[in-house]
Amino acid sequence: MNFIEELRWRNMLHDMTPGAEEALNEGKQRGYIGFDPTAPSLTIGNYVQLMLLGFFQRSGHQPIVVMGGATGRVGDPSGKDKERELKSYDELDHNLSFQVKQMEKFLDFNDSTNGAIMVNNYDFYKEMNVLDFLRDVGKTLTVNYMSSKDSVKKRLETGLSFTEFSYQLLQAYDFQCLYDHHGCKFQMGGSDQWGNITSGTEFIRRNSLGKAYAVTTPLLTKADGTKFGKSSDGNIWLDPNMTSPYKFYQYWINADDADISKYLRYFSFKSREEIESLESTHLDDPRMLKSILSEELTTRVHSAEAFEAVKQVSEILFNKKASQEFLKSMSKDALRSVSQEIPCKEVALSAISNQINIVDFLSESTGILTSKSDVRRAIKNNAISINKEKLSSEDYTISADHLLHGCYIMVENGKKNKFIVQAS
Repeated sequence: MNFIEELRWRNMLHDMTPGAEEALNEGKQRGYIGFDPTAPSLTIGNYVQLMLLGFFQRSGHQPIVVMGGATGRVGDPSGKDKERELKSYDELDHNLSFQVKQMEKFLDFNDSTNGAIMVNNYDFYKEMNVLDFLRDVGKTLTVNYMSSKDSVKKRLETGLSFTEFSYQLLQAYDFQCLYDHHGCKFQMGGSDQWGNITSGTEFIRRNSLGKAYAVTTPLLTKADGTKFGKSSDGNIWLDPNMTSPYKFYQYWINADDADISKYLRYFSFKSREEIESLESTHLDDPRMLKSILSEELTTRVHSAEAFEAVKQVSEILFNKKASQEFLKSMSKDALRSVSQEIPCKEVALSAISNQINIVDFLSESTGILTSKSDVRRAIKNNAISINKEKLSSEDYTISADHLLHGCYIMVENGKKNKFIVQAS
């Protein structure tokens, strides 16, 4: 594929410096995007730029991932209206090591022709003292030039520390180091990075007497104008321990109908012909488009097994006809996901192993119902189910045989009140 043409039809091209398209058409190029490890995991906001690197690699070019072991210690002021809170070195190092493993899942680092390259920009600075930095790096750009960049101008009135002011120099010097040592001529990023990226092209022009290029994507927003990548519960993380595969899937399946065409272009690796065909076929059914994208993304970000678990969770939570056999066939991961989506009550495994009467179990052990009389009344009204089995007697006994995968029991009180009991 042609990289720039691919970005154009996907509406992912915001701006590029003159000559960028021609240089890409000359043959394989190296291009990079930087990621500062200021969070414990990558988010779907980061995934926009991961897709950009993915399209770059699929176009025959070689992507470079720059992990901000140095820049993460300073904090990028771009897009921020106040000073960032600095993270400890230990926290940044922990975040970086985790994000490196995540990166390895989303790009091909093993291809012999254009395998992705991983670089830590801390290596550019670890032997440099402050005088070397001021003399060799700080001398390149004037304060007037740096202050003209939007990332700086927008913060001058509210206050900008020298620490964050210097971030532009670090990112620009990163680009120069990558140009000098890796032959990297392209830096990519969101449109808010334009000033920092073009400072890097200026570094290369002045210090390396070379030509380098910038390519940026639009900042992705939702149909209601809010920032993409957040839900009512906060960030959508790419780590399943921070955002479950089920919640990840639900984010896409519940997206605004007006956003789905945009999301398909940004986040699907399907071809232009495939996407346009899907949009034409399902013009009046955006739910189908969301289902297709949700499956593709959940499978790619998590796994095919995780997607199957997601389908199981959806089935058990929303299909009123889901059977006892279906519940018993669910994987342990799927049941764990269920426990994150409905109220989960923890009980001692010993209590269940020794057997416990249903009335005591639902009132005293789990607190699902507030009193024994409430339990008896619910059973009499045919409202209580244990693992999809309707109860008819208050003499019913819970035992270890009820534990699914040795630790879960599903309790239902009526049609809408579902609970997972976890024994530990």
